[in-house]
Amino acid sequence: MTRQVLALNCGSSSLKYAVFAGEDVVVRATVDGVTDHGDAVHRALDEVARLGASAAPHAVGHRLVHGGPDHHAPARVDRALLDQLAGLVPLSPLHLPAELAAIAAVRQRFAKLPQVACFDTAFHHTLPLVARRYALPTAMFDAGVRRYGFHGLSYASITRGLPPARLARAVIAHLGSGASMAAIRDGCSVETTMGFSPAGGLVMATRAGDLDPGLVVYLLDHGYDARRLEQLINHDAGLAALSETTSDVRALLAARADDPRAALAIDAFCYHARKAIGGLVAVLGGIDTLVFTGGIGEHAAPVRAEICSGLDHLGIVLDDQRNTAGAPVISVGRCEVRVMTTDEEREIARGTRLVLERSRRDVPV
Repeated sequence: MTRQVLALNCGSSSLKYAVFAGEDVVVRATVDGVTDHGDAVHRALDEVARLGASAAPHAVGHRLVHGGPDHHAPARVDRALLDQLAGLVPLSPLHLPAELAAIAAVRQRFAKLPQVACFDTAFHHTLPLVARRYALPTAMFDAGVRRYGFHGLSYASITRGLPPARLARAVIAHLGSGASMAAIRDGCSVETTMGFSPAGGLVMATRAGDLDPGLVVYLLDHGYDARRLEQLINHDAGLAALSETTSDVRALLAARADDPRAALAIDAFCYHARKAIGGLVAVLGGIDTLVFTGGIGEHAAPVRAEICSGLDHLGIVLDDQRNTAGAPVISVGRCEVRVMTTDEEREIARGTRLVLERSRRDVPV
């Protein structure tokens, strides 16, 4: 029987999971509205068994949003790694506690089951120093204050699905509730819109994206503390703040003809995405491939059209019919524009298998 790997992908309020037997998907599901990720993992394990997968997988892989400065590849979960991850919680307070709770839940259920951590930040380990370094004192860089980049498992999944010729100069737009873009040169990340945390870069569902640091100082001087700032930047901003109603792009698109606030939210999302593409193309010195992925990137044709509007000087020209249909290739210009489905769970399973295979090779005979 093919060894089965369970991939767990914890969001701040969701849990995606999938069981893979080799490359075949045995079970795949998503749980939304999660408030207790440990409990959600126990329920997922029950459901996996009920749907006919093995009662216990052979291994479990986890998406870890942050690996800090030291983790550049998937790693076996042990006590030393857990201690290091606990120390990284301040760098990703929205995600790491949920991911650590998921690891603890699996260990509670299957104490000896191998677990593997797959890091979102690892894909961006190839960022050159000029892109990674903030213009801050060296001591801060040495302490881990640097640009990390995120959505790495998604970017890895997309690059794995493209031929090498399409990865010479590519921009990948992962557009969902959390949104970012990455510049890819010869298959490697050389720039990305998120930096120290997943709060930076593009306008997102409830995240502000890039802010003038002087504004943060201003807010601190006017009654905000760190917790209130975190609430504003991560939960009370973005599309939800601009529209004053919702962060759901489908609802905003439906309402924008009659609601100026909804129109502003969509316009801002597309404007900042378009501006980011221009900057990333400047880093690459041109562009051969643009990929849209993520829930918005895959399904919101009007958003894709508006983001690409005015980029014809870069060779980015969409075919309206193909774009509306969500065809795999939606362009007619010299830059090939694609719509692709990312598969972070498959990437987690792949990383987990690699770690287990490496462990078996390293065991003395």
